Amino acid sequence: MQNLLPEPPATLLPAHDEADAALADAVGQGTDEAYAEVAARFPTHSAAWAALAARAFDVGQVVPAYAYARTGYHRGLDQLRRSGWKGHGPVPWSHVPNRGFLRCLYVLSRAAGEIGEADEAARCAQFLRDCDPAAGDALAGAGS
Repeated sequence: MQNLLPEPPATLLPAHDEADAALADAVGQGTDEAYAEVAARFPTHSAAWAALAARAFDVGQVVPAYAYARTGYHRGLDQLRRSGWKGHGPVPWSHVPNRGFLRCLYVLSRAAGEIGEADEAARCAQFLRDCDPAAGDALAGAGS
């Protein structure tokens, strides 16, 4: 059966140049403290939370990774809703400002799986695919 309803338009989050510049500085410093400062200064910026989550996950700190990813995920949901998202529809990976949210969703799925939350891990993985299959492919190829 063919769906005759049009798919909702893609949701494109706004850029946040100041937060992105601060995050680039944190990358240059390469310390957990630098990343944490960006998240504290720009708490609605999912990319900062995604960076913290990925760093924690990569060194085996699964519970902090889960917490950081969940924070960034919820902040991203808030931004998506403010940008017109109605709970479904594409959130394209190709739009760079969307990547913080999508990265949080990816790490949240992985961390949930590691702590035994298989249902949540599966829901997050499916949500990521529903947002944009390219996101999962890109993130799986890049690690966390």
